[in-house]
Amino acid sequence: MALTKNPNVLKWVDEMIALTKPDKVVWIDGSKEQLDALTEEVCALPEGNRDKMYKLTPETLPGCLYHRTLPNDVARVEDRTFICTPTKEEAGPTNNWMDPKEMYAKLTPMYDGVMKGRTMYVIPYSMGPIGSPLAKVGVEITDSIYVVLNMNIMTRMGAQAFENLGDTSNDFVRGLHSKADVDPEKRYIVQFPQDNTIWSINSAYGGNVLLGKKCFALRIASYQGKNEGWMAEHMLILGVKKPDGDIKYITAAFPSACGKTNLAMLIPPAVYKEAGYEVFTVGDDIAWMKPGEDGRLYAINPENGFFGVAPGTNAKSNFNALECTRKNAIFTNVAINNDDMTVWWEKLDKNPPVNATEWKGAKVNGVEFTAEGNTLAHPNSRFTAPAVNCPCLSPEFNNPKGVPVSAIIFGGRRASTTPLVYQSFDWTHGTYIGSAVSSETTAAATGAVGVLRHDPMAMKPFIGYNVGDYWAHWLEMGEKLGDKAPKIFNVNWFKQDENGNFMWPGFGDNMRVLDWIIKRCEGKVDAVETPIGYLPKKEDINLKGIEDEVTPEIMDKLLTVDVDLWKKEIAEMRRYYNDDIAAKGGHIPQALYDQLDKIEANLNK
Repeated sequence: MALTKNPNVLKWVDEMIALTKPDKVVWIDGSKEQLDALTEEVCALPEGNRDKMYKLTPETLPGCLYHRTLPNDVARVEDRTFICTPTKEEAGPTNNWMDPKEMYAKLTPMYDGVMKGRTMYVIPYSMGPIGSPLAKVGVEITDSIYVVLNMNIMTRMGAQAFENLGDTSNDFVRGLHSKADVDPEKRYIVQFPQDNTIWSINSAYGGNVLLGKKCFALRIASYQGKNEGWMAEHMLILGVKKPDGDIKYITAAFPSACGKTNLAMLIPPAVYKEAGYEVFTVGDDIAWMKPGEDGRLYAINPENGFFGVAPGTNAKSNFNALECTRKNAIFTNVAINNDDMTVWWEKLDKNPPVNATEWKGAKVNGVEFTAEGNTLAHPNSRFTAPAVNCPCLSPEFNNPKGVPVSAIIFGGRRASTTPLVYQSFDWTHGTYIGSAVSSETTAAATGAVGVLRHDPMAMKPFIGYNVGDYWAHWLEMGEKLGDKAPKIFNVNWFKQDENGNFMWPGFGDNMRVLDWIIKRCEGKVDAVETPIGYLPKKEDINLKGIEDEVTPEIMDKLLTVDVDLWKKEIAEMRRYYNDDIAAKGGHIPQALYDQLDKIEANLNK
């Protein structure tokens, strides 16, 4: 039974039914009865069925489910992800491109009859609070109950989603997913920005099949934002409540392995807690930002849950993230403790279960298995957890207007060049800083240490059009916002001393840097003008309680601007702009080249 009278939706669903030929079609209304029935169905599948899910112990993990994907299907596949626009130039140098006609011709035969013998689920969902002017509607068609149950956590799913669309609008994103045969050679994750369409086939892993997430909320939405005058960014959103009750909201973009979720769910150190500071999480991954009626930039988190990496998450590294997983969560590719049907992953604690099932499904002695250097959980194993579980969730989480953004932070993992924190001279300089976001690889990532990976705005895999036009859109947004634009900062929690030790304690102590950033936004502290931006005066970073750890000498090193290193940085950015972007069809705005020239001139003074 269709949940809408909208002819555009009904026509498209009928076309997809005719193409995929399912035995049965189920519209997902989001009701508890329907979701409970689907849960029973997927958990009753026989052992060995790759779609099977398992109920975890109701005593300690009520409502939680477990699933494992095939070993060939455990992560996003950037080499199989395409942006299909009429010209290659529109997709730009950071995307794989194919002509839309060619891609449709290639994929249509793969979808022909792919759901024979299967049930098709039609999932209406809202990215953003129902009724929010910043929200957008999607409809995902899938043959996977796992997708339905995850989309229920990650989005506002069900009949309510059609409230925003109405009976006539055609402004919805069409998502077609089939797990097909989960064949990696025929796996495609394809965005057609001009058609508001996403096609995903031959994967059953979250990031490739929860089409509301990176596919819609970043790749398609970044393109929509460019055309409609707003921004879709790979950013956390947090609120810092001060002792006087005033709350300042900050968004931040970091490449992977740079502490994004930790910052989003930060627990302030004792000196701040006792003074009455609190931190609220609005979002941990994606921010949609649009100018409000008062001319300021407002942000919503389009998602309704967290899709987090499990390994490394523990009570010490991220207490709040762990708490999010205590009920109604879905765990993918972690390990199972067979004695009590609970979950385990590396660094959860130091006690791997003896009677374990590792992520591929083999029964093992977990203690012996890990002692031999094996991992019980896949390094990219995940939890999907409802935002409502988060102990520090912002009271403004469902505010349809969003929250006003005072500051935007960029960051990366840099051993030497970049200071702990600095502020851009203005929005244009801040856009340059965003374009220059990069991280040095850790051994875990690639086997090579210290290799610089450029990841502009931490958006490289997710910009749905030409990266140069995306930078130009940033510059346009700055012009539109004028003096009401958020201030832009850069942070580096990962600066090392001569022995390779991190000099800044990080984690909750990053609050001390946020405190300075907020004071700069309020005009309450001065700063030191340097060739690269405004740096804190040493005495303006509150070190109370960590004076023994962060001495004045260490603070000097954290806030130093090494002119020689920065000259190399500028040379590398010229090479990156020219060789990696411009030479490959990226349109670099002249204003960004002007910023390079300006910084270089400053360094040479």
